[in-house]
Amino acid sequence: MSNSKVVIVTGVSSGIGRAAAVKFVEQGCRVFGTVRNTAKAQPIPGVELVEMDIRDEASVQHGIQTVIAQAKRIDVLVNSAGVTLLGATEETSIAEAQTLFDTNLFGLLRTTKAVLPHMREQRSGRIVNLSSVLGFLPAPYMGLYSASKHAVEGLSETLDHEVRNFGIRVALVEPSFTKTNLDLNAPQTASRIPDYSKELGVVSQAIQNNVQKAPEPDGVATTIVDAALGAWKMRHTPKGEASLLRKLRRFMPAGPVEKGLRKTFGIA
Repeated sequence: MSNSKVVIVTGVSSGIGRAAAVKFVEQGCRVFGTVRNTAKAQPIPGVELVEMDIRDEASVQHGIQTVIAQAKRIDVLVNSAGVTLLGATEETSIAEAQTLFDTNLFGLLRTTKAVLPHMREQRSGRIVNLSSVLGFLPAPYMGLYSASKHAVEGLSETLDHEVRNFGIRVALVEPSFTKTNLDLNAPQTASRIPDYSKELGVVSQAIQNNVQKAPEPDGVATTIVDAALGAWKMRHTPKGEASLLRKLRRFMPAGPVEKGLRKTFGIA
């Protein structure tokens, strides 16, 4: 085990983060998984749980130092913790937008900044950021979530240029609908504007239907492990719908892509 990669995965309580942690253990890695409350978290065989709230700077610093104290190094950081929000952009309060960005963007930034000094010192490392197909596509009634993932994409590409001279690379994983509680139990904006209600209801049901028939997180987890341990490339899309959407966005005219997206969200 002493020669295995030391991996930190944020947000391993459930969903994609939990599945990724399990996959890294199967690869022989030493895995630290972060949760907000270790007392309430379900144990994961082979994973060392670390209490860390990515929304809190002191908590992040303490969590990363805990890993360093135990493992002496960090080879891989997987930023998988995230939240979503359903509602029209006009209905979204600034406070709601700030709360979402505090996890999806600034939480990722906090953990990355805490890990980078150690990776720079050892002159190696891989940072894998969980984005989404909504990091390169629009998402009706998920505007702030989509905006946060677009921000993650821009930050990740920029950071990769800044740190590659230190032997560190940054990669993105861009899944589509995945059967997790993130979208099944998506919180909605507190404000309601009647003009949007009918279409929002249609979109909400379309999302539920797509999530219900979506694949389990294992496929995304496999892609995360490949992005972390395999040959570097910037973008990794899981097989299936995500990979197809990436190709459509790149090669098809904007009109048909937009039409297909509206159909997916039930507003064609």
